[in-house]
Amino acid sequence: MVHADSSTFAAGISREEAYTQVLEQAEALFDGQRNWVCNLANTASLLWHAYKSLPAPSSEVNWAGFYVLDPSKPSQLILGPFHGKVACQTIAFGRGVCGAAASTMETQLVPDVDLFPGHIACDGDSKSEIVVPIRIPASGDDGEQKTKLVGIIDIDCAVKGGFDEVDRKYLEKLAELLGKACDW
Repeated sequence: MVHADSSTFAAGISREEAYTQVLEQAEALFDGQRNWVCNLANTASLLWHAYKSLPAPSSEVNWAGFYVLDPSKPSQLILGPFHGKVACQTIAFGRGVCGAAASTMETQLVPDVDLFPGHIACDGDSKSEIVVPIRIPASGDDGEQKTKLVGIIDIDCAVKGGFDEVDRKYLEKLAELLGKACDW
C-alpha cells in the first residue's frame, strides 16, 4: 500500500526524475480510488513535495493545486485541493491564466505573469505560472467524440521563468492520468 513515503523525493534528482516519480506514485495512489477530491489532494501533495525537493527555480513554487469545473456555473472554475497560500475561490473562463486554459483547453506556460493580459494576482509573490487543462472524453450533440474540461492543474512560481517545456510535458501527462483515473 502506498503511504506518506510517496512524498519523499531523493536529494539531487532531476526534474524529469521527480516528475516520473510523481506520475508513478500518483498511479499507485489512484489504484482502487476514483474519487477526484481524494486523488487531487494526494496529487497536490506529491507535486508540492517534488518541487520543494528540487533546486531553484522549482523550489520556488509557491502554489500547486487544482481548480475544477463549478457544477453550479458551467463557465466557471472553483477552487480544488492545493498547497500554498489561500487562493481565489472562483475563476471565470477566459479570466487570467487559469481562465484562459479553461476556455481554450490548452496549456498556458507564462514566464512572466505581469505581462499576461488580465492576470489574476491571488498571490502577489507569483511571478510565473503554468496551467494545464484536465479533459475527459465526451460525446457531442451530433454523437461525435469530443473532450470536456473537468479541471485544471495550476502551478505558480515566485520567480520569473519558473517553468519550461519539461514542466509542460510532464504536467500534461499528469493531467491525462487524472482525467482517466477519477470519476468526474
